[in-house]
Amino acid sequence: MNPLDLLKSRFAEALEGIAENPAEYLEQIRVSQNPKFGDYQANMAMPLAKKIGKNPRETAALIVEKLRWDDILDPPEIAGPGFINLRFKTETLEKALLDTLADERLGVAKVETPRTYVLDYSAPNVAKPMHVGHIRSTMIGNALDKILRFAGHNVVSDNHIGDWGTQFGMIIYGWRHFLDKDAYEKNPVEELARLYRLVRQKADADPAVMTEVLGETSKLHHGDAENLRLWESFLPNCRTEIDRVYKRLGVGFDHTLGESFYNDRLGPLTEKLRSSGQARESQGALCIFLEGEEVPMLIQKKDGAFLYATTDLATLEYRVETFRPDAVLYVVDFRQSLHFKQLFKAVRQLGIVDEKTELVHVKFGTVLGDDGKPFKTRSGETVGLESLLDEAERRALEVVTANDKDGALSEAERLETARVIGIGALVYADLSQNRDSDYVFSFDKMLAMNGNTATYMQYAFARIRSIFAKGKVDPEKLRRGALETAQGGGTPLKLTEPAERALAIELLKFSDAVHSVLKDYRPNMLTAYLFDLAGRYSAFFEKCPVLKAEDEAVRRSRLLLCDRTAETIRLGLSLLGIGTVEKM
Repeated sequence: MNPLDLLKSRFAEALEGIAENPAEYLEQIRVSQNPKFGDYQANMAMPLAKKIGKNPRETAALIVEKLRWDDILDPPEIAGPGFINLRFKTETLEKALLDTLADERLGVAKVETPRTYVLDYSAPNVAKPMHVGHIRSTMIGNALDKILRFAGHNVVSDNHIGDWGTQFGMIIYGWRHFLDKDAYEKNPVEELARLYRLVRQKADADPAVMTEVLGETSKLHHGDAENLRLWESFLPNCRTEIDRVYKRLGVGFDHTLGESFYNDRLGPLTEKLRSSGQARESQGALCIFLEGEEVPMLIQKKDGAFLYATTDLATLEYRVETFRPDAVLYVVDFRQSLHFKQLFKAVRQLGIVDEKTELVHVKFGTVLGDDGKPFKTRSGETVGLESLLDEAERRALEVVTANDKDGALSEAERLETARVIGIGALVYADLSQNRDSDYVFSFDKMLAMNGNTATYMQYAFARIRSIFAKGKVDPEKLRRGALETAQGGGTPLKLTEPAERALAIELLKFSDAVHSVLKDYRPNMLTAYLFDLAGRYSAFFEKCPVLKAEDEAVRRSRLLLCDRTAETIRLGLSLLGIGTVEKM
């Protein structure tokens, strides 16, 4: 049961014949800010009253008169200038929670009309190691991938890696002039990264070096046998290194179609656009002149070289032809906003993508250091992603060891727990931010045992599981027994205390939290919900003894609430790409 969706459907019925467009008023149904006024509050009477020529309280009374409420709600109350206070019947909440016992989705219904999404995320340049800047695209994209699939949509995830650009021209130039053969044999990727950094520095200082780099890139793109041979020898090592990082993060893709995959499509595409008049020359370069825009979109340079924009056009053309998507999402940082604005306008104007297909730049801010600047090492270099993962696990191991005073965990268990906590801390710290915002990177904050962190959420899960271990209670057996009792007409779950009721309401909001992520592709909607749920559980645990409850029926009922909370945290974290542990 999704309480908000249920209320919206009932109010949609009630507003028929009262409001010209009932749907526009349904967003006025919100969670009550104070439990004494009910669970939810409907505030549509005030704006609607102006439209129908009645005062707000009269309008509220008219809505309530038509509202079908008696099977799920206590009598609605009209308060103040026309607020409608709504409180679910206790038995409605009890039944809804019991229904989740046999449902691995915990009451989250799949969408009635699934869409096909192409999801473009991560997309590193494979010629150099992944760095801290890749964490945001990778983890936001991975969370959206999991949540979209869970919601019932069809998802095609595509890692559009940079495997064909100027960075390979730099490496080929470096290979010819500065290669350390012994270093390459010992660690190919590290030596290629060193060559890239070295040549980039030299190219920045000497335009002649950059000219030679571009020459090597051009030779590669035009099929030079030796440059292709080198490129083909570099690529497997680069891909292996990146895939190893993805494995640590628990990230996978349906496709990894890099820039090189589209190379053969660029010439025919630009020629088609030129011959059709959709692209025209300007100062020797080929451009698409966008309606209403002063700056054209450059797709081929004067020297015949193609650009990222050309590849992106070809990529979208291929995706539309191959996958027939209803939506294409690009999880890319905010600095590419102008590029995607131009790209989306161009593909509409060219007829590559129709108006029905949703195109979204899921943009995000920057990871900052304590100085408020992009996060760097002390030497000023970009922080490598793998070294970041290593440090997260090392620090998490310190936390785990400090909390395992009784030595309950074996060495292997400590290491695995540290892995799950360390990686989870990095991922959650990123996803819990409003994606539009920059955020300051801090291991201390992300590994804190309190506050809105993965560590706090994982600890809440482990603490609940410890209750079952201490009480020697098998959760699955508890669920089966509750279902058998309910089928026999009994009431295995009773919400008699305010803290029990508040926790039940919060648990039933899980469905709305999952679907709210997809309204504007924001995973932090789910992290905020999980944090609120953990807070509700803490209040419940403080006020309502579980193992020492006054009788066995109350004990079992409260254990069911504990179980539902643990399972909701586990499923919620898994949708974000974060694991849980039984002991911390």
